Amino acid sequence: MRENKLPKWFDGELYESGDEVTNRFSGKKYTLTAEELSMYDFIMGAQLVLEMGMMDKPKIVEDLRKGLDWFRKNNNKAYMVLLD
Repeated sequence: MRENKLPKWFDGELYESGDEVTNRFSGKKYTLTAEELSMYDFIMGAQLVLEMGMMDKPKIVEDLRKGLDWFRKNNNKAYMVLLD
């Protein structure tokens, strides 16, 4: 089993391997580690839930902000390509 290098508050799925991700707006690509991909999918899922109004917004907004902060701190280059 992989060692989880994600923050303790992270309750998403931890992937076994990373993959290449494409920014849906710019078409730019970036290869992420397993932890980065896990956080990226967590962020994208939180955004989707907010857009659909499916859950308690304050908790989702807080988790989304923490995820974005984690990404900026841990891989600012990927953040700028995929999430900015």
